[in-house]
Amino acid sequence: MGEAGQQALRQARVTVAGCGALGTFHVSALARAGVGFIRIIDRDYVEWSNLQRQWLFEESDAEQALPKAIAAARRVAGINREVTVEPVVADLTAASAEDLLEDCGLILDGTDNFETRYLINDFAIKHSVPWIYGAAVGSYGLSMPILPGETACLACVYPEPPSGAQPTCETAGVLNTITSMIAAWQVSGAIQVIAGKPVPKLLTTIDVWSGSIRQIRQPERTPQCAVCGERRFAHLDGRKRAPISLCGRNAVQIHERSRPIDLPELAARLGAIAPVKVNEFALRFFPEPYEITVFPDGRAIIKGTQDTGVARSLYARYLGA
Repeated sequence: MGEAGQQALRQARVTVAGCGALGTFHVSALARAGVGFIRIIDRDYVEWSNLQRQWLFEESDAEQALPKAIAAARRVAGINREVTVEPVVADLTAASAEDLLEDCGLILDGTDNFETRYLINDFAIKHSVPWIYGAAVGSYGLSMPILPGETACLACVYPEPPSGAQPTCETAGVLNTITSMIAAWQVSGAIQVIAGKPVPKLLTTIDVWSGSIRQIRQPERTPQCAVCGERRFAHLDGRKRAPISLCGRNAVQIHERSRPIDLPELAARLGAIAPVKVNEFALRFFPEPYEITVFPDGRAIIKGTQDTGVARSLYARYLGA
């Protein structure tokens, strides 16, 4: 690294997209390495089940149902006070991507679905921002650096999302050791990028249960690639939308319109129907057998169903169409 590399870390601005099993490790490792500015983007709140693998959170965060970005930022303040952390409690969408991902020199992928990764890939290629792809489920994970102009992009490697039923953390579970290994691999690549060192252009797969580690050279860039070849950004332009069923949660996110919500007023109204918990970040409402979490921007997570029709119906019933 040398002094120049350390200084580069201090001056670096990194966005962590998603603050779950991968993202919490990203944030902690970056802060401990001395990265000067970290933006944390996450739409979700801390739950008890997260504590098995999401390294920055504690029981008190789950008890308060704190937004993950807020809880992570508070924890970093006790790790390295010289790091500036910007927590953003928001959904990363085509409408918000340009604002949320701008002015940072590198993006770490802590998301849980391909559609959001395609959105990040569009932004990164359009603006020449390096990003590190990562994913893990069960005991298996993979990581790959995407360096615009140097390597294949995500759309070169995966022109379409994997077809058929894929394992998720809900159906297959996930070992906390694989998430930490993949996240550590991603951060290692990020540090190399920041320090201006050569980054191995490899697709790395790891299975901690079988003990196998495999690396293959990344494929060459595809001139016919819609994104890095033809520079068509369908996800960033909003022509494709991310799904709203949440991985591993038996829950659906509703965010089809943006409107401010007065949480105390809503709590007073809904409290006559079912139990309500509210803080400055979110309101939780418990109409059996569902749990509805409402955020100040009008977004809601309906837990207890994966049926988007049921979720929309509940949203309309309690918050209005």
